[in-house]
Amino acid sequence: MPKARHVRRFAAAMLSCIAAAAPSAHAVPSSDLVVIVSAKSPVTELRRDQVAGIFLAPGARFPHGGAAIALDQRIGSKQRDLFYSQVAELSPEQLKEHWSRNIFTGRGQPPREVAGNASVRRQVAQNPALIGYIDRSALDRSVRAVLVVN
Repeated sequence: MPKARHVRRFAAAMLSCIAAAAPSAHAVPSSDLVVIVSAKSPVTELRRDQVAGIFLAPGARFPHGGAAIALDQRIGSKQRDLFYSQVAELSPEQLKEHWSRNIFTGRGQPPREVAGNASVRRQVAQNPALIGYIDRSALDRSVRAVLVVN
């Protein structure tokens, strides 16, 4: 009988470990970001370094030669912080320093800020020269994901 009790305890402990490791039905899905362009844009895919170049260098161009105008999410937003840390490997402080140097030397201004996923998606959809980033869950047919950031 003592052996059976240990087996039951072991099984119960294993089940609780499995239950703790399994995703909950109420778990929040991962918030992958996607870099988007208009569905009308000829751009279908971009590499991380290309996207970083567009967002960090005013006057950047898409690989096909067309003008690329970046739209940023608001300073302090989780999307913005995740985007720059994953795509450009920059912290918010490093990004601020980057733009302070560029502004001071006259090399350019940071991208225009837009409030939220819906606003970024709407503006990008209307202009094939724009590029932005939004939560994957905010995608629709008006825009095309050219890079997944996770």
